Amino acid sequence: MVVTGRLAAAAVLAALFVTLALPSWLGVLIATLVLVALIAVDLLALGSPGALELSREPLTTVRSGRGIEVELAVLNAGTRRMRGTLWDDWPPSAHARHRTHALNLPPNTRIRLRTELTPDYHGDRAAGPVTLRLLGPLGVAGRQVRRQVPARLRALPPFRSERLLASKVKQLQHLEGRNTTTIRGQGTEFDSFREYVAGDDVRTIDWRATARADDVLVRTWRPERNRHVVMLLDTGRVSAGRVGAGTRLDATIEASLLLGGLAAAGGDSVDLLAYDRRVRTEVRGIGGKRLQVKLMHALAGLAPELVDTDYQGLLRATLQRARRRSLVVWFTHLDAATVQEGLLPVLPVLAERHRVLVVSVTDPEVAAAATRRTGLDDLYAAAAAENVIAEHAVARETLRRMGVRVIAAAPDRLPEALADEYLELKRTGAL
Repeated sequence: MVVTGRLAAAAVLAALFVTLALPSWLGVLIATLVLVALIAVDLLALGSPGALELSREPLTTVRSGRGIEVELAVLNAGTRRMRGTLWDDWPPSAHARHRTHALNLPPNTRIRLRTELTPDYHGDRAAGPVTLRLLGPLGVAGRQVRRQVPARLRALPPFRSERLLASKVKQLQHLEGRNTTTIRGQGTEFDSFREYVAGDDVRTIDWRATARADDVLVRTWRPERNRHVVMLLDTGRVSAGRVGAGTRLDATIEASLLLGGLAAAGGDSVDLLAYDRRVRTEVRGIGGKRLQVKLMHALAGLAPELVDTDYQGLLRATLQRARRRSLVVWFTHLDAATVQEGLLPVLPVLAERHRVLVVSVTDPEVAAAATRRTGLDDLYAAAAAENVIAEHAVARETLRRMGVRVIAAAPDRLPEALADEYLELKRTGAL
């Protein structure tokens, strides 16, 4: 049961009555009975809170940083009017606004109450309890109950690089000869025949086709399609490092979304595997327009785990999923410990079966610190930054000598750099 300020005001009036009109125990008894009667009338006229039926959508999705309104449907299935206040509770990270609603529902009436949510980071948020405070017709007393109405808000990754996707897809289409004439010798997948012209490589002449035609015919090629791309996301403690405005994992998610959309547009099938000591999330064998949505939902709840990554386990999980030769894009960090203890023992096995591309996020603050020389403190910071840069350069060169391609860029440059590398692999037929 709850009481309101009206009951307090009635109690003050009752005290004045006892003091001025009937200063005796009889006056106290009369005032008390009046107050109790007011409370009883309100509670009896209130009706049952169970007559209110609450429902809402079990899952609502929105991009991180954007606002969305979630609806809570309230139905008064009873025979009495319901008055009071409703609080729609959400976690603080959902940044709920306008979550307090006034109720004045006649019988057999349904209303929809809207609460605005603006999550600032990707992930799932579970709705909290709905609190109902229902008051009687006099407004002096009522009942307060809490009801669980299960629902989730899924904040998808922001995917700021989506603006680049259309231009990169257009480049890929030109590369595959959809909008321009296929160039001789480009790619390794057979496209069509054309007539021989002076300067063509005689090794491209197809003698069987020539025998059936009136002219000499040569083969034309295009970049390979229907290839398999496997994206490996290291979600161990190295992915929790702060780089720019987010973590390394945030930059990794952004780059993987752009690569996934580009690969799907190129006709490739894409697998995604997030791993540290176990599989955190995965997407398998999906291409086309469905891939982008699947990737976003799979990556929405992904967060760094403060454990050392089991690289042998990651290798086994990758080989189980990639049976045929694939492009393996491994998102990780290139510090000396990770390379020496994690990557080098497993990369030879992986590179023997697949084309491997290692992708790493660099810290722009380290690059900026290496250029500052204004004071003594800056000199020490610059020396430390130069040491980190040199360590990463050695790691990249070590991997390149093993036949592994490496991309290292700042968070804002990483998605585009990875997309350009994928296009270059398509152009050269290196997939």
